[in-house]
Amino acid sequence: MYFTYNSSKMFFFYMLIFSTLIAISSNSWFGCWIGLEINLLSFIPLISNSNNLLSNEASLKYFLTQSIASINFLFSILLKMIFLKNFDMNFFMSLMINSSMLMKMGSSPFHFWFPNIVEGLSWFNNFILMTWQKITPMIILSYFLNKNFIILIISMNVIIGALGGLNQTSLRKLMAFSSINNLGWMLTSIMISENLWIFFLIVYSFMISIMCWLFNMMNLFYIKQLFINNINPIMKINMLINFLSLGGLPPFIGFFPKWIIINFLINNQSYLLTMIMILTSLIILFFYIKIIYSSIMFNYLKMKWFKVFIKNNKFSFINLFSFFSIFSMIISTFFFY
Repeated sequence: MYFTYNSSKMFFFYMLIFSTLIAISSNSWFGCWIGLEINLLSFIPLISNSNNLLSNEASLKYFLTQSIASINFLFSILLKMIFLKNFDMNFFMSLMINSSMLMKMGSSPFHFWFPNIVEGLSWFNNFILMTWQKITPMIILSYFLNKNFIILIISMNVIIGALGGLNQTSLRKLMAFSSINNLGWMLTSIMISENLWIFFLIVYSFMISIMCWLFNMMNLFYIKQLFINNINPIMKINMLINFLSLGGLPPFIGFFPKWIIINFLINNQSYLLTMIMILTSLIILFFYIKIIYSSIMFNYLKMKWFKVFIKNNKFSFINLFSFFSIFSMIISTFFFY
């Protein structure tokens, strides 16, 4: 386990969880800001590692971008307090608060820091950054949502997330662009309803946790490492199942929340947005399938001294999650109808 012999990391991890709870349960803008600041200051010690220069660089970049977003957020809530009675300022205020929250999440057009920071982090820290760190900004964003602006941001997210991942060789950067694409879907779900957003976040966190666990277990960071012949074929099939689920292909669980979102968008006659989101999902699926096809079909490294050891209990867990990934979609369709 990540924190087994490190009490300080465990302390910061609990602080990270409590800071999110402080921010989302606060009844004032300043309470939200304080929660965000505690969240930032508890995540930086988790990602910085004295033995790794990349992680130190990533923690510094993360601190700078989050500080800029926090300053912007604080400035906008102060302005809101000053011009509280002036309704003409509401549009400007909503733009500023939305922009600062989008910057905190790593959403486009403020996404440039996100892939660079992901590249310097371990898989566990990546999992936290892609899932837990999105909760607080998303909740604060839902308080003061500017619908037209968010629709534009959703379109940018799904397009940049799909096109940015096409020429990547690093698995971490690929997962970062996949996260940007899924953030577009997540923003759509929070515009529809908070319950749908919670459901989408749970399903997405489940899929990302499996992928990060798999990559961490096999110590994989680049696509070329998947070509090694000694990786167990069952593990490759598990990777195939979970990649397709993450891409949103039926009958896997990843398709279910996307299906609900598409259904809602079509009922509300948002045909252009639906078309953009479906087409970009196809591009995402294309580069997922490209990785899986390469790892299954190409085996050009066979070194007897290089073996991937996986403990039996972990292996059975991965099999269980893959089974759940396939069959939960089929079961959930009965509840949907």
